[in-house]
Amino acid sequence: MPIEPSLLASLTWFAHIARHRSFTKAADEMNVTRAALSQHLKGLEERLDVRLLHRTTRDMSLTDEGQRLLDVLQPALSAIERAVNELAEQHDEPSGLIRLNSSRIAARLLIEPHLGEFLSRHPKVRLELVMNDGLSNIVADGMDAGLRLGESLDEHVVAVPVTPPIEMAVVGSPDYFARHGLPQTPVDLMRHNCLAYRFSSSGTIDRWSFTSPDAEARTVVVEPKGSAVFNDDENMLNAALQGVGLIKYLDICVRQHLAEGRLVRVLAPWCWPFPGFYLYVSSRAQRPAKIRALMDFLIERKQLLEDESKRARLANT
Repeated sequence: MPIEPSLLASLTWFAHIARHRSFTKAADEMNVTRAALSQHLKGLEERLDVRLLHRTTRDMSLTDEGQRLLDVLQPALSAIERAVNELAEQHDEPSGLIRLNSSRIAARLLIEPHLGEFLSRHPKVRLELVMNDGLSNIVADGMDAGLRLGESLDEHVVAVPVTPPIEMAVVGSPDYFARHGLPQTPVDLMRHNCLAYRFSSSGTIDRWSFTSPDAEARTVVVEPKGSAVFNDDENMLNAALQGVGLIKYLDICVRQHLAEGRLVRVLAPWCWPFPGFYLYVSSRAQRPAKIRALMDFLIERKQLLEDESKRARLANT
């Protein structure tokens, strides 16, 4: 049976209330009264003959039925919103809100250092940066785009590279190596204080994988069992800079520290390059001006990173 058009408005109001878990915040966002929202929700519950929210004077939560309804509504409403915005923006200058989901390391490397420049170029654009180390389904999560390593992306998404290929680098401070010596192979790491990283999304420890530099290209995996475990890459890097132990980190994130002598890299021949970070979107069709602007800007930054990589290679030869 076709849905009644009059029901769509109430479903939209419900989605806003559920997303904020607050009548007041939803009313402020949509510039309506709290009483009007409450009336819409009451009418929707009566028409569906089901309770969608548990409400008290201090708290609000979704019922099981409300959660099921929101799980369907949220991606559908996001798709409608994107379609409407794309039609309006297709031939205009970049404008509107970009919801960007990014891993923390990608945000720190690609967004945070250049945010002021991007927003000054496009004054009608607003950016909402959502940092999440797990891979995001940008459609279901109501996002416009995402930033992740290429190896983690689904083959069905549309993605463009925004960094050159990168390598993992095993690094430590000069003081640490003066005290403990330099490892010559990954097996030697068993005698070193290897600081571990725990993924927030899965709770697992990141194992250190290496590929032998000979023709056999053997894989060697080391389980880091050092004196500290981190779930934030900046804290882990700071520990290495203090001489606590060794870390395995993206080479582009430690390049400046290596150039200035604060860190020393080891086992470089065992660390092979792999695809870097990609900006991914849900569809190639009807890409709005604001997304094209972000994509063009990050591709421009990619060229600068490639130039830095060339200079770093020349300095190490």
